[in-house]
Amino acid sequence: MSYQPFGQQDYYPPPPSPPAHTNGKSIAALVLGILSIITPYIGLLFGIIAIIMSAISLKEIRNRYEGGRGLAIAGLVCGIIGTIIYALLILLLVIFIFAAFNMNDVESIRTLHFNTNNI
Repeated sequence: MSYQPFGQQDYYPPPPSPPAHTNGKSIAALVLGILSIITPYIGLLFGIIAIIMSAISLKEIRNRYEGGRGLAIAGLVCGIIGTIIYALLILLLVIFIFAAFNMNDVESIRTLHFNTNNI
């Protein structure tokens, strides 16, 4: 048996760990988040689904020690941005339509008012 002093021991690094498996839901969340920003009519729906998928994938990544955390966060951010954009657009459209109907009512009330004065 050979004796090696403390400072001269051979050091072997641990073997490299296999790459972490990427969570599939995080990829789906990223794709849906991007689609929520660029898809004109159903972007709100894609954004809501992307937020839900990214929340589920972040929980799975934390519990299973999987990869794809950055993808899930990017999907969450894109989903939130897409949802906000299309929610604001729908809100502005509803306000515009409501204002247009109210303008017609105001005009009809004015014409009735003028007609009653002429009698």
